[in-house]
Amino acid sequence: MGAHGPIPKRSEERRRRNKDDGPELIQAPSGQPAGLPDLPEPNPLWDPIARDWYLSLRQSGQAAFYEPSDWAVARYAAELMSRVLDCSERGPNGQLVAALNSVMSSLLTTEGDRRRARMELERKKSSEPRLASVSPLDSYRDIAGG
Repeated sequence: MGAHGPIPKRSEERRRRNKDDGPELIQAPSGQPAGLPDLPEPNPLWDPIARDWYLSLRQSGQAAFYEPSDWAVARYAAELMSRVLDCSERGPNGQLVAALNSVMSSLLTTEGDRRRARMELERKKSSEPRLASVSPLDSYRDIAGG
């Protein structure tokens, strides 16, 4: 797991590039990685939110770095999440929620967790062409007196 403290900025948002930031930054494509192993299906008794979270890991770029033991931890986290969400009588237990957040963090499931671990998923570029700004043309026209 990465360092504590504020979440670092993405590499393209940083201004200062001459300072050594520690371990090398790992960049990986976002989206479902190729060659995932055959994974167990979610337990049909799990809460729908836990099932959706578990299935979303298959579609996430960090899954390219998961080993079989990581997938086992993901199943454990989904089971724990399901139990936390199904605590309808008394509400969720704070210690269970903290433990669940810790397990999810170890799987790098949020962007903040990945940044702290020096991993970035490359965002997909939009396919629409980007129009140029017209303001420089207006400035030239004003200077030329037109």
